[in-house]
Amino acid sequence: MFRRDPRARFFTVALPVILLVILVSVFGDQMTVVSGHPIRVSTYYVPHLVALGVIAAALVNLVIGIVEQRESGALKRRRAHPVPAWVLIVGRSLGALASALLVVCVLVAIGWLAYDVRVPWATTGAALLAVVMGALAFCALAHAVAPLIGSAESAQPFVQALVLPLYFISGVFFPEADLPRWLADVGKAFPVYHLAQALQVAFDPLTRGAGIAGWNLLALAGWAAAGLVVALWKFSWAPRGG
Repeated sequence: MFRRDPRARFFTVALPVILLVILVSVFGDQMTVVSGHPIRVSTYYVPHLVALGVIAAALVNLVIGIVEQRESGALKRRRAHPVPAWVLIVGRSLGALASALLVVCVLVAIGWLAYDVRVPWATTGAALLAVVMGALAFCALAHAVAPLIGSAESAQPFVQALVLPLYFISGVFFPEADLPRWLADVGKAFPVYHLAQALQVAFDPLTRGAGIAGWNLLALAGWAAAGLVVALWKFSWAPRGG
């Protein structure tokens, strides 16, 4: 489904790459201050745009796909099959995780080849753990958000309007220090910030140890649990019209 959907490929893979090139070109690959110490602009943007790609795969594309299949009756027909419902849900989530890992590979490769951005070997596991936890959290949230959307036509604008402000206030496009303090504090309440921060810690060349951002991963786990509870309560297999 991902290979056949040009919209999914654009938002998941092409858009983060385009933004990486544009943002590094606009700001220049010079030093900026993040978490109290200087790092290169490209080293800042690669992990944050990896977070954007993970969210596009695990939330944006998944919500749009769920709503479209629900309203077309495809979900209802699949629910009638002997395959258990949890298999269908887990299958879609694993597909979103595979897409998220794809964008990680693409962005890291471009960051390495074009900007000499590397994930320190000691923190590679932490980066993969953050991607997996982030993808699982946003997959759970996708199944929680989908019931709020009434039609296939409104799915894309709804979910884009949901995530775009969070990208800005969670440090994806601008360092947290450049935001008003109150706005940065609001951003910290949402999972976009915690995924971006966990990846930033793993990519930061000055990180010592395994680079596992425990607090941020715990926050993602909390959002995953909340999304799962809401999804189990509200998720619908039938179109809104019947």
